[in-house]
Amino acid sequence: MNTIRRLGQASARAAFAHRTYATKAPSFPTTPTCPSPTCSCAPTPTLPEGFEIDRKTKINGLISNYAQHVLICTGKDDWPSRIEDDNSGDNLAADLRELVGRGGKFSDPFHNISVLNSSFPSSPAPKSRLELQTTSAYLLPDFKYVPFLPRVSFDSVEALVKGYLLPEKLHPMHDGLSPIHRDRLMRQTAYQSLLYGVKDVEDVIVLICGHGGRDQRCGVYGPLLRGEFEKRLPEQGLEVLTGPVQIREEDLKELPEREGAAESEGQRPTARIGLISHIGGHKFAGNVIIYLPPGMKTGDGEPHPLRGHGIWYGRVEPRHVEGIVAETIVKGRVVEELFRGGIKQDGEILRL
Repeated sequence: MNTIRRLGQASARAAFAHRTYATKAPSFPTTPTCPSPTCSCAPTPTLPEGFEIDRKTKINGLISNYAQHVLICTGKDDWPSRIEDDNSGDNLAADLRELVGRGGKFSDPFHNISVLNSSFPSSPAPKSRLELQTTSAYLLPDFKYVPFLPRVSFDSVEALVKGYLLPEKLHPMHDGLSPIHRDRLMRQTAYQSLLYGVKDVEDVIVLICGHGGRDQRCGVYGPLLRGEFEKRLPEQGLEVLTGPVQIREEDLKELPEREGAAESEGQRPTARIGLISHIGGHKFAGNVIIYLPPGMKTGDGEPHPLRGHGIWYGRVEPRHVEGIVAETIVKGRVVEELFRGGIKQDGEILRL
């Protein structure tokens, strides 16, 4: 196992690059540039001295390699530079990184789990379990929402890792491991039953790096872009949802699998907008990730071209938001000039 970890930093990155980038780029709709805004928008902010935006480096492909984002719902807009230090270390990010972070019990250099904090509030505990302090989390691009992770027991965190985050199939570099070690690194769906209320994500999820505690560029751009998305999404027919995801008591007994909010005829598509912690590339602020649910459809009822995808953008300014909403969220086109990369629901990394 130690040999695998030593190989992880060099050979794992090389294997990842070969697997994802040396092959023909996936085909998805694009548009070269972001359309000019048709209405007034917030001005491009002035940044503090020494915090300039890098406008020269080619950003295509400059995203973290990851199998899953675990997006922790903290209800806060900012955090310490190291999110695991929040609340004196008593937080879900610290617990998860203890298990799947570098050197963790379930660490796998070929299956990177990215743990992020978000400004989304956690779902309130149901009446039957009001005595529990719980935290919620999104799993993306698995498009799952885990509303209740009890903070009184580490067992629920391990259940999340074993039941939802570990890979269903190991990388070939693990072929030499013993059966016991291989089994420990693989997903075991039986653990999913220990987490109640888990549901499919049906909303468009717009994530904006606003981690001012880490870098002032994102601290300035994050709240500004969030406000701009809150204005422009309703103009394109999407309802912006705020507040926590509500889980009804009766839903805990049986949650039917559904394709997505846009599946129901005549139902208005919905979106949630949140600030997130460091994702890499502060010098490319504003950084935006848009996750489009698997069941999403276009305005004319056709399957959305980017359904089940996460699309990363960099150097986003307020003047770009209207175009991003129209082109990417509504029409399903990637804006090439802002595109950092993307990920499909099966983990395949996208680039131009």
